[in-house]
Amino acid sequence: MTTRRHFLAGLAAATLSPVRSWASVGAPDFLAAALFPDGSYRLAGLDAHGAILFSLPLPARGHAAAAHPFKAQAVAFARRPGTFAIVIDCASGAELAQLEAPAGRHFYGHGAFSTEGERFYATENDYEAGEGVISVWDGTSFERLGEFSSGGVGPHDMRLMPDGKTLVVANGGIETHPDTGRSKLNLPTMQPNLTYVDLSGTLLEQLELPFALHKDSIRHLAVRGDGLVGFAMQWQGSQTEYPPLLGLHRWGEQPRLLSAPEADQNTLQGYAGSIAFSADGNTIAITCPRGNALHRFNANSRAFIDAFALEDVCGLGAGRDGLVFTTGTGTFGALTGADPAISARSDCQWDNHLIPIRSLA
Repeated sequence: MTTRRHFLAGLAAATLSPVRSWASVGAPDFLAAALFPDGSYRLAGLDAHGAILFSLPLPARGHAAAAHPFKAQAVAFARRPGTFAIVIDCASGAELAQLEAPAGRHFYGHGAFSTEGERFYATENDYEAGEGVISVWDGTSFERLGEFSSGGVGPHDMRLMPDGKTLVVANGGIETHPDTGRSKLNLPTMQPNLTYVDLSGTLLEQLELPFALHKDSIRHLAVRGDGLVGFAMQWQGSQTEYPPLLGLHRWGEQPRLLSAPEADQNTLQGYAGSIAFSADGNTIAITCPRGNALHRFNANSRAFIDAFALEDVCGLGAGRDGLVFTTGTGTFGALTGADPAISARSDCQWDNHLIPIRSLA
């Protein structure tokens, strides 16, 4: 763990040096966590074709990361129920700070910077109270400034909306406690929701699924430039049921739930891993690692487009001409047409998420 003396010295040095932008590390297009053959967990920066530009060590298994909007900095999160998040200078590989969840809390693996990077927000579990929390951190010193309610239980993913003033939070509805590992403690009564809050924590709108779908845990999010929110779900009910795993929502409207044809939907084992809109926003897709599948839908008509068989596919993001994906077998591929094209095979196991870097200043 970084000592206060080393952290302050590093911070002072950083203020005397030019700001190192994402261009200074080869302008990576994506960040992804991975397990490497030597047993190390690392955060990697990838170019548009999946080549590894850099990889930086993590103290344990990572989940997702958040990229600073213009500095070459990333916050890499532990997998739930981890309590660390590492702030990394991706130009030098130095650890700038380590965020520690307070006593009685753990991170859920996701966070988001404000538009100018002056604040950082993270999803947390107040596991003694059984409530979700959004913590607020200074985006430069990474001092914890405060917190507010997530509006539900089990907040997992969270995104900044295009207005720069609103956070959308995926409250998965599942209560957990570190004393019981990753066990799910409230499945009979769980109630996931999609919550919109302003940056001060004021609840603006909240969406709950119909009771028949109260075991469809809302887990991951994608946001289109016009504010359309896509949400991916993980079914906690009977494996003889095959509910929708993808939804679309626009603020002030009713949600739209999307499913593939029965023969395709029934192979997914009730689990969507990641979600993303294509670069042009016309396509939305989910990955299903348990079912070794990737499904694409038309984001405007909501019609199912196609399904692809891809072993252990999970990471998903917008590529320059469509969608890109990673797998637990080390592959990186693109979907720009009718068939997936593998462009890189790395000697690692890519973890759940592929995080796009929006700005390459």
